[in-house]
Formats: sequence, structure tokens, C-alpha cells
Amino acid sequence: MNVIDTPSPDFMLEEDIVMFSDSVGKWIDEHAPPEAVQSWIANSSVPRELWNKAGEAGLMGLSQPEEWGGMGGDYRHEVVLMRQLGWKGADHFGVSLHNAIVAPYIWHYGTEEQKARWLPRLVTGELVGAIAMTEPGAGSDLQGVKTTAVKSGNGYVINGSKTFITNGQLANFIIVVAKTDPAAGAKGTSLIVVETDGAEGFERGRNLHKIGMEGNDTSELFFNDVHVPADNIIGGEEGRGFIQLMQQLPQERLNIAVQGIAAAERGLQETLAYVKQRKAFGKSVLEFQNTQFKLAEVKTKLTVARVFVDHCIGLHLKGQLDAVTASMAKYWVTDLQGEVIDEMLQLHGGYGYMNEYPIAQLYKDARVQRIYGGTNEIMKVLIARSL
Repeated sequence: MNVIDTPSPDFMLEEDIVMFSDSVGKWIDEHAPPEAVQSWIANSSVPRELWNKAGEAGLMGLSQPEEWGGMGGDYRHEVVLMRQLGWKGADHFGVSLHNAIVAPYIWHYGTEEQKARWLPRLVTGELVGAIAMTEPGAGSDLQGVKTTAVKSGNGYVINGSKTFITNGQLANFIIVVAKTDPAAGAKGTSLIVVETDGAEGFERGRNLHKIGMEGNDTSELFFNDVHVPADNIIGGEEGRGFIQLMQQLPQERLNIAVQGIAAAERGLQETLAYVKQRKAFGKSVLEFQNTQFKLAEVKTKLTVARVFVDHCIGLHLKGQLDAVTASMAKYWVTDLQGEVIDEMLQLHGGYGYMNEYPIAQLYKDARVQRIYGGTNEIMKVLIARSL
């Protein structure tokens, strides 16, 4: 997408990355064209078989080591996928959460047995991943989770409920944030895997009806005396969950920033096409100075944001992205995303409020970006602590 024509950093211009981007774009054109996305929205979910098709195309496990069945790429490949999904309006497909949030917990922290048991199946699409952090009474405050995993015989019994879980209707591999020692605070938190197929006591609630991102299934999950083996604790050791979460949250927050820029770039492209063809008072809307000024502001802001996000990607590739910088990227980009998409909707006039125009969907989808992955207010708290 050339709507933001700032040069890409050299690490994104390597031949294999450029070729991969082209192939991902073609795959999305074939398997997730606009009419397919509209069916996702109507059904509040992508088809289950799309996950298998993504696995067959090598789009799952992109940055996962080859020794565990992955593609052996790096974070750049995840960026390519997120950007192409955003540019083409197919970002309701929750594959990037599966790839770049769920699976890394296993290949970073899992035991050798856990890696062998789960990672190859996450790559094929046999397993669809989700991570269950948020609870009805605990959102950004991960230390406040009430779900428990109590040792029982040679396993654990999980009790509790989770909400707002992305991929919640389709996921059959769920990383649950639970207290294995409720008296120990953060040090009593563990990450424990529930394979839901045949799991007694596991229930999915309704597919939550959202104002945006409607094509991505988001659910309540209930755990009522769900028994899992002891070796489902990620890493095989209790009490490591909070540290594992904190180490992986910077990538999650960078993901959100990458997705935010891609969606906003699509908004600018759609708006340019609209104002060029829409006539008012005998000339195109683009010919009005107000339109030109607004779009100039949008392009400038998105260019600045893209350069900053590219900088963060570069840091992350070197293992140098810290939590504070990731928080800056997440909060600033998502605030900007909401601001510029609102401006671009305004340039559509009344048509911008109509669901058949892409800018309306982009407007609805943008709002949650400031909430999930840690609210933007929490991001500012984290940044302020560094002062």
C-alpha cells in the first residue's frame, strides 16, 4: 500500500520479506475478499476451515522455530501478515493473536514435551489458540484475577470465568491465567493450558455482540471443575505466569500499534478514492481546500506514526523493545487511529455513517484498540513510572 510513501526500513525490504508480503496479499485476495469478510460480520465469526487453509498456506507459526514445526521466520513475517490483513480489510481474522501472542508462550516458556505436543498442531490449524486473561471483575489488573487452578491428584482443577476472549467460540487451545496460590498475589499466578475438546466442565458463553470487529468471535468462557493434567502448566512450574505475561506484553502492544497503522492507512486510501469521485458544488470534494488540509494532516500524522512503529519493530527484532516504549506505541498510535479515522469519516459526509462504506467499519473497529492489550490509561501509568 503506497498511500504512506515514507521509505520502509532496510530490514523490511529484504527480498524474502517483500516476496512473502506479495504472497500473503494474494492469499487474502483469494480467501478473504470483501464479500467473505461481510459474511464473517453477518455470522460473527470466520469459518473454522479458514484456519486450516491458513495452516496449509504456511501462514501459521510464522515466527515459530522450524524445529517445532514452525515457518522459522521472525517478527517481520508477523508484521507482514498483520499489515496485509489490515490493508485489505480482513483483520477480523484472529490469526495474528494465535501466531504472535498465544504460540510464543509455548515456544518461549514451554517444556520440551509441551513444545512437541502443541506447537506442530498450532501450525496446522488443528489447534486454534486463545488467551484467557480478562475476567468480569479484572481487566487491565492482571494481578486481580479470581480464576483458580487447584492441585488435585496428578493434575489441576480450574474454576472461574473469563470474558472478552478473542477467538473464544472457535478456540480449542486456551491459555488460562489462573491463581495456583491465591495468597501469593502476582507470584501465585500461573499460565495453564486447557484443550477444550472433550473437556468436562468447560463451557462457552454467548458470542458477544460488539459494536466493531464483529467478524471476530469474542466470548465468555466458563470453567467449572475443569480437570487438566499437571504438565499443562506452561513451563512445568507454578508461579511463573505473571513474569511470563509481563515479558510478552510488549509484543502484544506492538502488534496493536502495527494493526492500528495498517487500518488507518486503509482508511486514507478509501477516503482518497471517495473524495476524488464525489462531487459537490460542481467539483470533486478533493478540490476543496479544507479537504486538502485535512488529508495533509492525516498523511503527516500517519507518516510520523509509521516511522515510530518501524523504529519499535527494529528494536524488537534486536530484543531491545522495552515495556515503556511498547506502551508509547500502543497508546499513541491507537489514539491517533481513532482521531484520523474520525476525520476521514467526516469527509465522507452522510455516506461515512453508512455501513456499506469501508470507513464506517474502520470507525467501529478502531474504538476497541484503546481498550484491549491494556487500556491507554494504563499505558500512560506505565510510561509515567519511567520519568
